[in-house]
Amino acid sequence: MDMLDILLSASFWAAAIRIASPLIFATLGELICERAGVLNLGIEGIMVAGAFAGWMAVYSGTGLWTGVMVAMIVGMAFGLIHSVLTVPFGLSQHVVGLGVTLLATSSTYYAYRLALPEVTSPPKITAFQPFEIPVLSDIPLIGPALFAQTPMTYLAFVLVAVVSLVLYRTPLGLALRAAGENPAAVAAQGLSVTGIRMGAVIVGSGFMAMGGAFLTMSAFDSFFFEMVNGRGWICIALVVFGAWKPGKALLGAVLFAAFDALQIRVQQTPLGADIPYQIFLMTPYVLSILALIVMSRRAEVPGALMVPFNKGER
Repeated sequence: MDMLDILLSASFWAAAIRIASPLIFATLGELICERAGVLNLGIEGIMVAGAFAGWMAVYSGTGLWTGVMVAMIVGMAFGLIHSVLTVPFGLSQHVVGLGVTLLATSSTYYAYRLALPEVTSPPKITAFQPFEIPVLSDIPLIGPALFAQTPMTYLAFVLVAVVSLVLYRTPLGLALRAAGENPAAVAAQGLSVTGIRMGAVIVGSGFMAMGGAFLTMSAFDSFFFEMVNGRGWICIALVVFGAWKPGKALLGAVLFAAFDALQIRVQQTPLGADIPYQIFLMTPYVLSILALIVMSRRAEVPGALMVPFNKGER
């Protein structure tokens, strides 16, 4: 199979969409935070906590969608911690974010060992199964790639549309964007910059946790600590790549996922036998960095990103 055959195969694009789905959830969450002026570096740990919480809820007997809600609530709880420390108290967003990542990952490890002390291999659950949308799934190439996915993948794409609509077509979205651009103007309108920013971080963290839950409840059927594997940091880069716009961030997530899916398939070709596999593993990240460099030169960073706001101060 040559490169063109790979790129024109429905299975390749189906895999790319599947790999992109957790990135879409988490990227949207980070985008909401940053649009409000808060950099959330707790994303990696929040994804780990969400992956475990959702999986553990389902393993304990709840339904799959209940597990998604549990993951979201856990993510929002860590978002609350992050927002309290960074918004009203004005602590360093870098330090707090890294602290939240360490807190979330370590508490997840503790909870896992507490709940399953004797388990050597992670138990399995019945995860979301692919659902083919009638008629649409029969479209050549596009159908199997877009319309034969699990329900959580469909939810990820719906959330992109919802977040875009809220950000650019509602007063709430205008207030949120203004909080990240000119918080003094928001305060002058009688709105609470603190409330808007905290709400954005809490909701955004819930989306991040849903990205983690996708891994254990849709992509796989069990939990292990290495499964997030740096996806959170990739999502931070995807926000910049997408110029803080949901649609462009979606394209960035699919692009990175396509690179990742491509390197897996290229390893199975004759070319893969002659090149060390580590080269293929790093290729998606190298290409993503190059694309990020090109796109970020034209990106407009929110004017008040990482700038604390205290009412009455200039």
